[in-house]
Amino acid sequence: MSLSSAMLAGVTGLVSNSSALAAISDNIANSNTVGYKRVGVDFTSLVNTGQTGAYAAGGVSTTTQHFVSQQGSLQATTQVTDLAISGDGFFVTAGQSSGLTASSPHYFTRAGAFTVDSSGFLKNDAGLYLEGWPADANGTITADSANLSSLSPINILQVANTAQPTTESAIDANINADQAVSSAATNAGAGTATAPGYNADVDPTTTPATEVSMTEYANDPATGVKPDFSVTMPVSDSKGGTRNVVVDFLKSGVANQWYAEVRADPPSDVQTDPNLPQGLIESGIVAFNPDGTLNTTATTLSSTIALGASSAAAPAAGSGEGSAKWATSLGVNGQSISLDLSKLTQFSAPSSVTQVTSNGTASGGISGVSISNQGIVTAVYDNGTTRTLAQIALATFPNEDGLTSVDGNAFQQSINSGALTLKAAGTAGAGTISPSSLEASTVDLSSEFTGLITTQQAYSAASKIITTADQMVQELLSMKQ
Repeated sequence: MSLSSAMLAGVTGLVSNSSALAAISDNIANSNTVGYKRVGVDFTSLVNTGQTGAYAAGGVSTTTQHFVSQQGSLQATTQVTDLAISGDGFFVTAGQSSGLTASSPHYFTRAGAFTVDSSGFLKNDAGLYLEGWPADANGTITADSANLSSLSPINILQVANTAQPTTESAIDANINADQAVSSAATNAGAGTATAPGYNADVDPTTTPATEVSMTEYANDPATGVKPDFSVTMPVSDSKGGTRNVVVDFLKSGVANQWYAEVRADPPSDVQTDPNLPQGLIESGIVAFNPDGTLNTTATTLSSTIALGASSAAAPAAGSGEGSAKWATSLGVNGQSISLDLSKLTQFSAPSSVTQVTSNGTASGGISGVSISNQGIVTAVYDNGTTRTLAQIALATFPNEDGLTSVDGNAFQQSINSGALTLKAAGTAGAGTISPSSLEASTVDLSSEFTGLITTQQAYSAASKIITTADQMVQELLSMKQ
């Protein structure tokens, strides 16, 4: 009857407003939760169509909605691993840092308060590990837009120490064109029939006796000849150790030509042909054009410094230049270093070095991490080098509001959300990543407190329906008396 339906309508009002109160309570409690998305309760009327004649109340029902697509304001922080997304997308996270399989669950969140745990993984306050596309040894990242298995938890300590052997070196310097030619240089350079010109690989104790070596002088100033100019190049070996390679220059009696030797300092760092001066690696002529620029055609000094592995057999007598190897005691790999002399000049000015550049790095430990707007995670080392570790992947959905809410201020994919697509930040409609920022909760306390008042009033009114219907039933029952 109508009185019963009125009472039931009042009950549905109590239940529905209780749900609204619970949602408001969640919103207020999470008003300071990073990346929290406000929850709303929508009321829907119910119509009782089973009665004819007298009106029968149907009541009200509710549906809960997560306003996931709403974005909170971005707030600056001092922590570089605090991340916020400006625009569409979610961070992809996992509940564990290792042992992930194709069936392991993934969680999507905007809560970007990530910190580095004791193992080097980036983990947020809910214990979820940030995932991304890992970089290979060359720093190359291969992104896969559909395969979650291509992602892995990001670890910034995975290469805690990094060392890159030197493969390229360049000298930017000027050699004084007015340098006087020493008597030793005048008598040197007879060379051999097969190697005309300066040839320091000849045993200085044999014919021609006038053959001299700057490397001999470096080993013992009582022998050889002092160079007119020397340039020291720092070289990193395969273990990250710093070695010094020196290029010595001695002006020859031929105009615009200089004798040059490449040697190790100290000479004990390398092993050479026993007939060569200890420490000698290469020798040759460096020639210049009349305008002071390098004459590459007449320059015979090798453009490659080759050093064999320390584990290789010692150079045999007669093996000559180019057979030097790292000393056995170093225990390092062999390496080939290209020597660029294109910026070497010969002007009438004091010999001086402008710059010596090498691409190798000594061993170093991680000193920090940087994250770009595109989500590129880069480790910064105390030796001044950097290395790309990974790129943060962002997941987008056709209907973000259809995601299923789970613990930890995160979401999971559902039928209503549609299929995910993985994107690099700032591409294909995905938002950009703001490091040192956090997304604030989308809760507006003034609106929530207003809703709290109206919900309380509606709940009280629904309870009045029940008490009024009860009084009317009592009146009906009292008629029998």
